[in-house]
Amino acid sequence: MSVLFETSLGDIVIDLETELCPKTCLNFLKLCKVYYYNLNAFFNVSKDFLAQVGDPTATGTGGECIWSLIASQKGESAARYFTPEFVPRLKHKERGTVSMAVAPALGEEHKGGCGSQFFITLGENIEYLDGKHAVFGHVVEGFETLDKLNDVFVDQDGRPFKDVRIRHVEILEDPFEDPPGLVVPESPPTRPPDNSTRIAEDEDPLETLPEEEAEEIRRKKAAQASALTLEMVGDLPFANVRPPENVLFVCKLNPVTRDEDLELIFSRFGPIISCQVIRDKKTGDSLQYAFIEFDKREDAEQAYFKMQNVLVDDRRIWVDFSQSVARLNTHWSNNVKMGPRPGGRGKGGFAGRDDLEATRRYRGQSEERGRDYEMVFDVPSSGRQRRRSRSPLRRDASKERSRRARSPRRRPGDESGVDVKERRRSKSRDRPSRARYDRRR
Repeated sequence: MSVLFETSLGDIVIDLETELCPKTCLNFLKLCKVYYYNLNAFFNVSKDFLAQVGDPTATGTGGECIWSLIASQKGESAARYFTPEFVPRLKHKERGTVSMAVAPALGEEHKGGCGSQFFITLGENIEYLDGKHAVFGHVVEGFETLDKLNDVFVDQDGRPFKDVRIRHVEILEDPFEDPPGLVVPESPPTRPPDNSTRIAEDEDPLETLPEEEAEEIRRKKAAQASALTLEMVGDLPFANVRPPENVLFVCKLNPVTRDEDLELIFSRFGPIISCQVIRDKKTGDSLQYAFIEFDKREDAEQAYFKMQNVLVDDRRIWVDFSQSVARLNTHWSNNVKMGPRPGGRGKGGFAGRDDLEATRRYRGQSEERGRDYEMVFDVPSSGRQRRRSRSPLRRDASKERSRRARSPRRRPGDESGVDVKERRRSKSRDRPSRARYDRRR
């Protein structure tokens, strides 16, 4: 009676002692039948000693026998462990001995015994385990897998840094009948029962990619970081924006080539939405490249293949798909926080994006206002300017400050109360009279 374990390190075939340990083998086979051991991890590995498995929580404190599992599925209570079967002739002499781990008793309520945890010895003549744990099988195939399991790197608690799991269990022969109430799942589990944060079983931390693939991954990460930076500074509407597929970029143009000329030449491939030769803002001279937007992507692809290196105005032009999103960023926005804006277009712009709408410089601006920018501090010409009203207390305080500012200053110690200006005026009036008195004399 044998069982095949497919682990992440290789296959292991275990031959069971069904005649000497019938209850232990029955419990083990039925747990295998209900996929109880699938995706379980080896949580305790000691070099040249043993490798323990069978706890779904991978902590060493979980697991139960098949009768307790059936009772828990029905909502009933049953003993978690059963009494171990110790056979004196079965000892831990050979390497690859399979034994049920016996849990110690914790008081009168929690009796010890065998549940679902078992271990495989990785050394010979381990007499220390005789009489303490119940032997019920031996490994007959897969000793090279035991060698790999013995060489894994573990932490201070014996847990491998990289998970070693039982991927699948195949029962080669089962002589026992199913216990009453046993329910076999339709399919094995696809996720591990424990929440492991270790290196996954199918992950290689030392694996190195070829130089070309590694360079491609670095370029993708650099491009994503650059796109996120451009989104943060406002140069891109969103980081994952893609250039339109219906816009062609045409360069190496003759300076005399006009928009109408290009539109006439490329219109034979399909309807053109816009055709613009980019010009200098100050001089108006052609910069010798243009953007042509077709109504359909198929028309743009046909023009790309047909117009490459064609002679236009004595110049061989170069045609490629546009990689620019400047127009998309300038005229469109997809700010989901503001929601749909009144006056926006019903249909999206490039690539049929319905969530892109025309951007506005200010909140009150709409498409109907035309070129009126409505600056924040502009005053409407039709209405009156709003004067700032003042309270009576402020008005009286302002009058008092203006009166004090107009009143002249008095000299300290001046008891007559005549100020400086009055004295100056009196002196200026006395000078002509004194001059006339001196002439008469």
